[in-house]
Amino acid sequence: MKSIIKIFITALTVTVVVSGCRKLNIAPTNEFTNLTFWKIDANVYNALYNNYSIMYSNAGHTLYFNNEALSDNAVALTGDLNIIASGTATAQTAKFLNDWGSYYATIKSCNDFLANISQNTTLPKDTVARMIAETRFIRAFNHFNLTKWYGDVPLINTDITQDQSKTIARSPKATVVAFILSELDAIIPDLPSKDKLPASENGRITKGAALALEARVLLYQGNRMQDVVTVCEKLINDQADYGTYALVSNYSDLFSDPTINKTNNESILSLQYVPLTTRTWQDFWDFAPVSVGGRVNAMAPTQELVNDYIMLNGKGITDAGSGYDATNPYVNRDPRLTATVVYDGYKWDAEGGANGSSKTIYIKPGSDPSDNAANPNGPDEYVASRQSTSPTGYYWRKYFDPKAQVNYVSGLNLHLIRYAEVLLDYAEAKNSLGQMNAAIWDETIGALRKRAGFTDPGALNYPGGDITSIIMRERRVELAMEGGLRTDDIHRWKTAETVMNGYAHGAQFSGDASTDNGFIRAQKRQFNPNRDYLWAIPSNEVTLDKNLTQNPGY
Repeated sequence: MKSIIKIFITALTVTVVVSGCRKLNIAPTNEFTNLTFWKIDANVYNALYNNYSIMYSNAGHTLYFNNEALSDNAVALTGDLNIIASGTATAQTAKFLNDWGSYYATIKSCNDFLANISQNTTLPKDTVARMIAETRFIRAFNHFNLTKWYGDVPLINTDITQDQSKTIARSPKATVVAFILSELDAIIPDLPSKDKLPASENGRITKGAALALEARVLLYQGNRMQDVVTVCEKLINDQADYGTYALVSNYSDLFSDPTINKTNNESILSLQYVPLTTRTWQDFWDFAPVSVGGRVNAMAPTQELVNDYIMLNGKGITDAGSGYDATNPYVNRDPRLTATVVYDGYKWDAEGGANGSSKTIYIKPGSDPSDNAANPNGPDEYVASRQSTSPTGYYWRKYFDPKAQVNYVSGLNLHLIRYAEVLLDYAEAKNSLGQMNAAIWDETIGALRKRAGFTDPGALNYPGGDITSIIMRERRVELAMEGGLRTDDIHRWKTAETVMNGYAHGAQFSGDASTDNGFIRAQKRQFNPNRDYLWAIPSNEVTLDKNLTQNPGY
């Protein structure tokens, strides 16, 4: 199937070349200039697809995964992720500058497109209107990510010069959010519904994507829950207008089945990749166990995440009557645990792929029957005795690609927004308004659990009462390892000051029962609620632009 990503690779950079000895209104005949570039239809498409390719930063897949380590779902023990999670970041921390720069580079590219597309007079008007709508979506999406991390940020909705960029001040977050929401509302009429999108345009922005992003933006404000309900109900109930969305039948297939991952009714917007050499990502090489082709562990799931996967009877592992067995902790758990996390005794099915055969993963010290003290670097790794091991005793399974090339070079899409998230947004909003009932539960949390593989009425039936903690837990396990959504949640709920202070733990493998009951102390975290809910405005930017102010505590 032809995809827009195949065009990303040949996307042209819009370059204006002006020679000092030429009149400015005379275009050279041997190169594109701003006087000629936009008049060529293919160039306009390439400029649009370039904006798609940088929508989630120029290294979209890395940003997609890495932000998970800024939550209680995962740990990364090196680099800026460790510095931020440990509470020692400063305004000089490189990630703050790199992310800021990536988002604004994309906004600059979008504004350039919007400022110049009117020069094209050969494309149909409705085609141009759609391209403008897509570009405004990408610009809004990047403004949202900026204000989510930095709070008040410069709102740049025109193509400014380099000199102007050094004088612009921060706009209040409320102003930026209002701009984002107005943009998303305005572009919906010019976007197609998913159902009217031809296969050759798979991955392009739709009406449903605009609505789903609008729901996320509204949810994150905390005081717009009725608006969240209104937007979500359009996606749930008005599918004739906005597109047919539904949960796929198998949770794991969304992330690991190469066909379903790319063509399904659940993905609303995804980062598009194409296998082999066209456009790929390779992060899973540093997420997988060494014994099945992994390299070094760059980011590991935490025990805290594992603990939140409930039992098949619907009870949490510490609830009375749950049936949880600490000596066999991964049995009778939410099936999404096995779809997401690799644990000791995991039955790894490689399906004949290039990165290792099917085998049992032994992680707990002494659990590998083929291992012994004389063979400390055998084929199956365990914690604390190998350099290339997980600091928590867990690895990721989510986004394992059975068709990946050697060293896990993958062409799987990375989902930015799924219909499952819309259902979770809806459940949270209805619950916060005091409007949760059995019907809403069945449509949202119940449907997600049923899809996951639960059959016990204790897990599927509406429990009544205050279910806020249940919805929070459901978001965590459903959306783990997806674009740092857990980090977003603990920030907007203001629970990061609790869950990101103290140790992040690994499995019960430390051998010292007197310390944290034997659970590995994987990383010491610190989170200052008076500072760390916002990132620092990069010091380089503050130096260049005297109108920029700094966030508190930096």
